Amino acid sequence: MFRNTARCFDALFVIAGGLLAHWMRFSTPFALPDIERLLVAFNCILVLLLFPGFGVYETWRGKALAPVLARIAAAWMAVVAIALVLAFTLHRMDAVSRLWFGYSTLITGALLIVTRCVMHVILRSVRRRGMNARTVAIVGAPGFARMLVAHLEHAQQAGFKPVCFFDTSELSGANSTRIDSANPYGARLNRLPVLTDLDAFAARVRDERVSEVWLALPLSQEHTIYRFTHAFRHDFVNLRFIPDVRGLSLFNHALVDVIGLPTLNLSATPISPPQMWPKLLFDRLFAALALFALSPVFIVLAIGIKLTSPGPVFFRQIRKGVDGRPFAIYKFRSMSVHREAHGQITQATRNDSRVTKLGGFMRRTSLDELPQFLNVLLGQMSVVGPRPHAVEHDDLYKDQVYGYMHRYRIKPGITGWAQVNGYRGATTKVEKMEARVKFDLFYIQNWSFWFDLKIVFITIFKGFVGRNAF
Repeated sequence: MFRNTARCFDALFVIAGGLLAHWMRFSTPFALPDIERLLVAFNCILVLLLFPGFGVYETWRGKALAPVLARIAAAWMAVVAIALVLAFTLHRMDAVSRLWFGYSTLITGALLIVTRCVMHVILRSVRRRGMNARTVAIVGAPGFARMLVAHLEHAQQAGFKPVCFFDTSELSGANSTRIDSANPYGARLNRLPVLTDLDAFAARVRDERVSEVWLALPLSQEHTIYRFTHAFRHDFVNLRFIPDVRGLSLFNHALVDVIGLPTLNLSATPISPPQMWPKLLFDRLFAALALFALSPVFIVLAIGIKLTSPGPVFFRQIRKGVDGRPFAIYKFRSMSVHREAHGQITQATRNDSRVTKLGGFMRRTSLDELPQFLNVLLGQMSVVGPRPHAVEHDDLYKDQVYGYMHRYRIKPGITGWAQVNGYRGATTKVEKMEARVKFDLFYIQNWSFWFDLKIVFITIFKGFVGRNAF
């Protein structure tokens, strides 16, 4: 019913867009010439035929608004492109007002998107009040189930309401279906009744007309999954498998398409290339502006380094970049020239004799890091990201700190979430490195362009000077 209504409204929006565009262009809203009527009618037919293929009328429940709007915009652009081809094919493009066509395209597109936004806001409000909800029965172990229930309670706008829980931790054998038939509803999990009897669970799902059953199970419990799919083989209930892979990876487990096969990412780059475009553009522009604005500082520091100690102005060291690809990082040299044993890197300590006076000032104020804007401009680093460590330190900590190497799934940065939270300078204890890695992984898992801007602003106002940098 809703889908048919939505289709009718979409066709009406096409007609309304054509009429409003004609009124804006010619000040006569209803006197459309034949070619414009033909295009409007053709667009209506295409909307009815193509929009379902683009998934425009699929349920929004549990989905983010942005991908839904992007799908609608793509479907409408496809309709407009085909309408243009039709006009050229009929050799009538010269009879079509280009301004009318542009107005019609924009107005109809705006109507399609704005109404979806309004509906999205209304549905979120309605579902937060407990209406228009789909009931859910959860199957799994208590730990993962609690996390799912908490997630549903924090996302009430999605319209999923958990009603009961089946505890699989007590299942004992392939042929065991009835474990606690005496009191299947006695226990509670987050105020939900807990069942351990498969027959009673199936009966409850049927009696209460539960909309969905979520199988929150590890990948290894294939037999349990089969038992539940077999138990509900004659029922019209949505069965969803939500794999419990918490112990297998640190990142979100996205389901992607690989050569036509559904593939679950256990450990892969967490941010897709289209999402990275704003970050890449910002990096290049910010680095170019920073290098231009700071060029006098570069000259002064270069002269000071040359006058205070013999040796090169810049210090180059091999670090790991995105996906472990090595690159040479640039810094202003802050130590006197010295040699260390192969494979050994000695971190600077307080009152380190190797650090020059100017070098100590540069390290405390992070001025020695400024040449890394060259690395950003070359695409080897980002303005914001996990700090790259010396390769020797990577070899030391990768086996001691869980998730250490996952930091290199994205480009390393000049500043980062760990740095603005006080984790700068040397890491003399494994505990400090563990804390730094936790901040880095939090940044990767919760990355957004606005998160980057927040870190940049924090760095500008408080992140350059640190008591741990020496």
